[in-house]
Amino acid sequence: MFQKYDVIVVGAGHAGCEAAHAAAKMGSKVLLCTMNMNTIAQMSCNPAMGGVAKGQIVREIDALGGMSGIISDKSMIQFRMLNRSKGPAMWSPRSQNDRMRFAEEWRLALEATPNVDFWQEMITGIIVKDKRVVGVKTGIGLEIESETVVLTNGTFLNGIIHIGEKQFGGGRTGEAAAKGITEQLVSLGFEAGRMKTGTPPRVDGRSLDYSKMEVQHGDENPEKFSYSDETSPLKEQRSCWITYTNKDVHQTLETGFDRSPMFNGRIQGLGPRYCPSIEDKINRFAERERHQIFVEPEGWNTVEIYVNGFSTSLPEDVQQKAMRQIPGFENAKMFRPGYAIEYDFFPPTQLKITLETQLVENLFFAGQINGTTGYEEAASQGLVAGINAALKTQEKDPFILKRSDAYIGVLIDDLINKGTEEPYRMFTSRAEFRLLLRQDNADLRLTELGYSIGLADQKRFDKMQDKKEQTAKLINDLKQKKLLPDETTNEGLEAIDTAAIKEKISAEKLLKRPQIGISDLKKLDKELATYLSKYPTEVLEQAEIQIKYDSYIEKEQQMVEKLSNMENFRIPQRFDYLAIPALSAEGKQKLNKIRPETLGQASRISGVSPADLSILTVYLGR
Repeated sequence: MFQKYDVIVVGAGHAGCEAAHAAAKMGSKVLLCTMNMNTIAQMSCNPAMGGVAKGQIVREIDALGGMSGIISDKSMIQFRMLNRSKGPAMWSPRSQNDRMRFAEEWRLALEATPNVDFWQEMITGIIVKDKRVVGVKTGIGLEIESETVVLTNGTFLNGIIHIGEKQFGGGRTGEAAAKGITEQLVSLGFEAGRMKTGTPPRVDGRSLDYSKMEVQHGDENPEKFSYSDETSPLKEQRSCWITYTNKDVHQTLETGFDRSPMFNGRIQGLGPRYCPSIEDKINRFAERERHQIFVEPEGWNTVEIYVNGFSTSLPEDVQQKAMRQIPGFENAKMFRPGYAIEYDFFPPTQLKITLETQLVENLFFAGQINGTTGYEEAASQGLVAGINAALKTQEKDPFILKRSDAYIGVLIDDLINKGTEEPYRMFTSRAEFRLLLRQDNADLRLTELGYSIGLADQKRFDKMQDKKEQTAKLINDLKQKKLLPDETTNEGLEAIDTAAIKEKISAEKLLKRPQIGISDLKKLDKELATYLSKYPTEVLEQAEIQIKYDSYIEKEQQMVEKLSNMENFRIPQRFDYLAIPALSAEGKQKLNKIRPETLGQASRISGVSPADLSILTVYLGR
């Protein structure tokens, strides 16, 4: 019935979609398996993409040739660049999206991708021969052969939904849990754990009083995620709103604590620290009298509203009563209550840096199965797993992003070397080189890599090269262009509250002043204004950032070069750590379990001391 596939992807969430698209675009024959064709790329939680560090990840996916940026742009209803008041390393794009359109655009994109086939059915297990995956088993007993398999099961593995004292099996509201895979993987020697996440109630926007809330508009000049010309910035946007809980809301919520699965021990899995439920917030931060609630439309034409900040698993009657005490929600009609969901995951220290498992060859894990939370984190892992599954079948070198290459590299490195005991979420603070890993330069960092493996196309590569060359030319010209200490220049400098000049100075040196932006240079010199107007905004922005932060960028690059020696020092795959008596007991255990591929990776494993590293270096030198 089925041909033999190069790659089978199990699960069609954000990770599965990126994995299937990447592998297929690179020439692999792909089968995407999902329990429901109508929920491909479902935004299970909030209808938004990006945010702090997550926006950088979406840009990186796009720069490599993935689809999350394009799909986000096509389904966007609002765009905001967060942290504009801070330095460029912190700028983070975020969009509100039309939930239904997002899923539709992903499905249409996959259907338009040659080499992608679909199969709607629960996958109950993998087929393993001689510690190598050779296919999957379906719920009705079919066996489908494949060279590689990528598991992206999300919250479906033995998922249990909790609403107050009620609990029932499910991977998402209205959808069945997936059974069989966990038990099989454990029998193969994998270690499994439990995690939990939650979602807030959805309400009828017609029943809300927006006059009691603060309106939150999108950016005046909205940008987009994708570097490609396939999408355009929004011309109109939908607003969001902000309101707040209060003491009455908190007291009402507390009346349900005795029936809360979080507090009575029914939920064993660890929840996300940085996206806690409302009951967790008022319990942990009892001194706070209010918490923000973000009121987010679910799309262009629907009345459904996502109540961001009110994630809860309390009984539905308590949810309704407490919610109606929030300003603007006095007459709120609930579409469905919030709930918590518990699911299986596999500690990611059991993976190689390619996201292939150590125990079973050609088997890859991506997304929440690895203990992460968030669409963007899942999508980036799916992309890397899909790329490496395709490369494995083509007998080519693996695709590895270092910590200095991308936030995606930081994410994967953290997961496989440190593991995670709670749902992992990306933050800018997790990256040592965040001035290098900005959202504005993801194409300059990664598009050539994506192009070299056959994922990013020629058009993208040419566009990136053009931006690179134009930026270099502009920076050089600004170094050559001299401004005179005349009346026009000094009056202009005084107007922007910066010191006058007494001698000729280059435009580049002036731009290094914190008070001066590249748009201010246009006011100081007519000839320069005419010249600058020829460049697109992204080139002007890139030149300004590179000039202003030149010395800091250079220092980070020097740090990267110092560390690259360790990153390039490879460790033999079968190296016997247990045979080195001088290593600490914990060092031996961690090194033997994680089996790092380089000395640099070994240095970042929790429990491997500097002394262990020195001893290992000596032995490897021998």
